[in-house]
Amino acid sequence: MKKPSWAVAIVVLALLGASAAFLNYTRSHQRLGQPGVKVGPLPFYGVETDPRGTNRQFLVSSNSVLLPEKVLDYTSKPLPLSRVAYEWLPKDTVYGQRAYTAPDGLGVQTSVVLMGGDRTSIHQPQYCLAGQGFQNLKEHPDTIRMTRPHPYDLPVMKIVSQRAYKNREGRTGTVSAVYVYWFVADNELTADHWQRMWWMGRDLVCSAVLQRWAYISYLAYCSPGQENAVYERLKQFIAASTPEFQIAARPPLQGAVTP
Repeated sequence: MKKPSWAVAIVVLALLGASAAFLNYTRSHQRLGQPGVKVGPLPFYGVETDPRGTNRQFLVSSNSVLLPEKVLDYTSKPLPLSRVAYEWLPKDTVYGQRAYTAPDGLGVQTSVVLMGGDRTSIHQPQYCLAGQGFQNLKEHPDTIRMTRPHPYDLPVMKIVSQRAYKNREGRTGTVSAVYVYWFVADNELTADHWQRMWWMGRDLVCSAVLQRWAYISYLAYCSPGQENAVYERLKQFIAASTPEFQIAARPPLQGAVTP
């Protein structure tokens, strides 16, 4: 090997050694950030189907994200986690899931996935919808005006998609889904998956803090053509329910008046 090649090899080895030392130092001095959502000692359960076809409940965690039971005129019930999701995601993940129903029958599924020390708890939301058979995903960023704890604009990502289905009589049809999501950590809010990844890396390097990100989502099904109307109702529901469990907020809007 020529001398310049030796020099390059030495530089590469030095960089690899420095990187390994930096990573070891970061891990040993790393601390977990505070969540941007409320967590409390409320058990969270999952459900699985045994070989006999009977649903069996199992304990997922002794803590959960504290979603409100009552929002506007909606009633609600806990939404258990599937065994597949439980096995797939890290065991230090904390969840919150509820199914809300309006008097006219509109259903809203609210879900919060809060990571612990394992950052793989959260992934790109589009994978979830595609995995459930939804196609033609149309997404665009938006903001929802919040009034609590003060007026600010919550950044969200809106996805509208459709899925074919077959009912018990064998007839086929199409159902639309309106899906709204964003990410929140301690005093940090974004609807951009890659911005969340960038902020997480930045905080690790600059302050040795692994921010405890939460992935918040709202889902409602409707007939094709009703997506815009359902989205408007979702915005009202999000504005009413989110302040009940989300701690983080953007700075107050200048000139805005709290009602």
